Amino acid sequence: MRLRHPSGTPLHLGYCTNVHPAEDVAGIVAQLDAYAVPIRDRLDAGVLGLGLWLAAPAAAELAAGPAALRRLRGELDARGLEVVTLNGFPYAAFQDPVVKHAVYRPDWTTRERLAYTLDLARVLAGLLPGDAARGSISTLPLGWRDPWDAAMADAAARHLDELAAGLAEVEAATGRTIRVGFEPEPGCVVETTEQAVAHLSRADTERLGVCLDLAHLACAWEQPAAALKALAAAGLPIVKVQLSAALETAEPQALREYAEPRFLHQTRTGAGEQADDLDEALARGLPGTWRVHYHVPLHAAPAAPLATTAPVLRDALAELVGGPQPLCDHFDVETYTWNVLPAALRPGTPAELAAGIAGELDFARTQMLEAGVTA
Repeated sequence: MRLRHPSGTPLHLGYCTNVHPAEDVAGIVAQLDAYAVPIRDRLDAGVLGLGLWLAAPAAAELAAGPAALRRLRGELDARGLEVVTLNGFPYAAFQDPVVKHAVYRPDWTTRERLAYTLDLARVLAGLLPGDAARGSISTLPLGWRDPWDAAMADAAARHLDELAAGLAEVEAATGRTIRVGFEPEPGCVVETTEQAVAHLSRADTERLGVCLDLAHLACAWEQPAAALKALAAAGLPIVKVQLSAALETAEPQALREYAEPRFLHQTRTGAGEQADDLDEALARGLPGTWRVHYHVPLHAAPAAPLATTAPVLRDALAELVGGPQPLCDHFDVETYTWNVLPAALRPGTPAELAAGIAGELDFARTQMLEAGVTA
């Protein structure tokens, strides 16, 4: 969906398709009809934005095949769908029965991660609407924190330099600007704003910056205004914002039904305690109020004593779009956990999932309108 900042800057709002399992081009087109079109219809949106997730093999196929890329662009256009951003964090198999730490591999020490991201940039240059100012790609925050040594940091830095050079080549060849945002996440080399500044501010900030995931920001117990001020002071652009909310509670036993085998649910407390998964946190009985890296539907608050970090999302949006100029123009709802929610909350059919995602997008649009943008 398209919104507009009072300055006149167009803002793009969509949802991330990593909630769907399709990993080849045919499956991706099929999911457009199963989910994206019904969502667009429910929202009565002239154009619906997709934060498309392409697994590495599909990205390579499209990057190497101009005809296939044109066909995908045509399928999107025919359905009133547009793509200004791609999710390049999961490399493949993101909806497998068990993902956990595998989502961080390959990391930015490897040539595979570099090649995948540049394939995505070439694809996005071909999918961007003609009037879009630029495209964005989100990627992992270098890698998982352990192991991470000086040699790994040097390898990642070299690959970031090559990434920036490759993005410049894409722009020279296509005339389209593509930027990549590194997404701070609990447990990773870059988890906090301070770590983002330390690891990324020496990169080419014309093309590389931060993807700000608002559930992750909340799990780090950071205040949006202070985090955004620190990024601005370091000259790190916010390439993309992922609109997400984490679980929060002072009564952690209520979280037991959320412990599940597919994804990591890193847990951080207001007392400064941490665990790398919810099972571990429950076994250790961490003190303090918990925030859990478990993306929950934005518009549907869980039953007490559970809550969500939606107030952090609202505060962040006020900072991001409430000033004389927006701090970002790409906003993506990213609740990839619909299919692992407790059974009573889990959608049972494609139509129910489409209705839930539409509800999230409507919530996000309302929050942005209340923060001062216009439809």
